[in-house]
Amino acid sequence: MARTAVSGRLSGRLRWQTVTLTDRRDETASARTLVLDAPDWRGHAAGQHVDVRLTAEDGYSTQRSYSVASAPGEGRMELTVQRVPDGEVSSYLLDVLEPGDQLELRGPVGGWFVWDPADPSPVLLVAGGSGIVPLMSMIRTRRSVVGPAPFRLLYSVRTPKDRYYVPELRPDDGLDVTCLYTRSAPAGWPRPPGRLAATDETAFGRPAGPEPMCFVCGPTGFVELAAELLVAGGHDPDRIRTERFGPVGG
Repeated sequence: MARTAVSGRLSGRLRWQTVTLTDRRDETASARTLVLDAPDWRGHAAGQHVDVRLTAEDGYSTQRSYSVASAPGEGRMELTVQRVPDGEVSSYLLDVLEPGDQLELRGPVGGWFVWDPADPSPVLLVAGGSGIVPLMSMIRTRRSVVGPAPFRLLYSVRTPKDRYYVPELRPDDGLDVTCLYTRSAPAGWPRPPGRLAATDETAFGRPAGPEPMCFVCGPTGFVELAAELLVAGGHDPDRIRTERFGPVGG
């Protein structure tokens, strides 16, 4: 899904650069991760996004914004794209773009919805559907720097088949993962299917230590509800950062 609300502003003057698709892998039946070779890329902060531009031979051009899923690094990046019904950009990226093909992007964009590895505070991540993408960049960044901050992820999806990054999103010494299913859950799952509710407050439990930084990303309704539950549960509103996603033509 494309980004519709951006926290932060363009920092300085950004220029378009050409990148090349080197690999791709399916995350779900309707989402795919694109691995891009970006020789002029100078890195990003965990949580930032880029603008992607497509230009046809007749000069017609269109662009969308996508969160970066990979940890910061020079020369390469990963974007995970969710198909939007009748979306011209997402359809091209998922169905037409082949390894070796090129496209244009600029960035990174956004300076508010980012995690700083130097901050030792515990982190609570709350994702709804494709809202997991910028949070995955934060998780991968934490693993790459072996930071001391404990992470807790609450991930809400419709069914088990709708989960992104399944091989990576497993609990480890620094990451606790809780999945909530809204339509159907695995057999024997301790929580019946349903949307996020006040009874899920236990899943929002604060990690041990000081007040956590909270990052919430997903569709507008989900983000608003999750933020309300966090505040009602005692979290400091000034330590809750939100990002909303939604279809904008794909």
